[in-house]
Amino acid sequence: MSVTTKSPAPTGSHRGPERSRFAFLTAAGGGQNLSLVGALVVVLALFGILDDNYLSLSNLQVIAEAATITGLLAVVQTVVIICSGLDISVGSQTGVASVVSAMAFTVTGSNAYLGVAAALGIGMLIGVLNGVVIVYGRVNPTIATLAGLAAYKGLAQLLSDGRAQGYVLNNDVFVFLGRGKIAGLPVMVWILVLVALGVHVLLKYTDIGRNLYAIGGNDTAARLAGININKYLIAVYALIGVVAAIAGILLTARTGSGQPVSGSEGLELKAITAAALGGAALKGGKGGIGGTILAVALLGALENGLTVQGINSFWQNVAQGALLVIAVVIQQRRSGERAIGLPA
Repeated sequence: MSVTTKSPAPTGSHRGPERSRFAFLTAAGGGQNLSLVGALVVVLALFGILDDNYLSLSNLQVIAEAATITGLLAVVQTVVIICSGLDISVGSQTGVASVVSAMAFTVTGSNAYLGVAAALGIGMLIGVLNGVVIVYGRVNPTIATLAGLAAYKGLAQLLSDGRAQGYVLNNDVFVFLGRGKIAGLPVMVWILVLVALGVHVLLKYTDIGRNLYAIGGNDTAARLAGININKYLIAVYALIGVVAAIAGILLTARTGSGQPVSGSEGLELKAITAAALGGAALKGGKGGIGGTILAVALLGALENGLTVQGINSFWQNVAQGALLVIAVVIQQRRSGERAIGLPA
């Protein structure tokens, strides 16, 4: 049964004759998304002035490829945040999937399809496990996935003995996924576009999406309206597991081997930062994929620019943390809620 009431106004409406043709980017807070566009333009212009090659087609493709894995995780992180949840274990899940894809590829006699299938299977299993622990174990999502962050990281290291596994760059399928192009764009970027568009359509144009917003906005009202919240939450975490597995497969294809930690560590912070910057309210009920993708592009452009300028990579972590705090502060100010410890 679906909720007949409309989603909260701040999430953006997709109905009406005056709907913009750019609704995908302006959904869920057009003003904030326009601010992200402005910030992205400033970052591109600044680093373009500092380095003549920064805005070259080859470097822009490097930025896009590097942002793909973060983008995939940020898209599904947005979905779970809309439901008033969180998944801190997405980076570790990506590492497990990367290792499993490479090991299955090797064990099956260089069968890339079985390697991909094994990774997707373990990803869905981990996602369902997270959902079951949260729903039926009645564990706070932050605590449950924080435990998962450590547990899945350990699992990836146990499976791989702490080392990169397999070698996939002699396989056409993995080479195509990691380095192929379609219509001039990397295959990895096309995969992100397809996943982002699919989730956007799910959220904005289906009863499932409206129910997800309802769950995050007011779970009590959603339950009284007949929504099976448990089923939805388990499905959302299963979706996260599958998309994290896709990210792990792409990580394997990009690096040439299964990576238990390298390449996946810290992805959870990037994903949460991108979702928050993109307008996903950490208390649930608000958010959109357009803003998340813009935030991913901004983070990717900033990270690449700092690297090109030879700035210590540790400062990138400082910048990510600062951006997350700024995003949350902006959300709090817009919500009008009283600050902790301060008079009303």
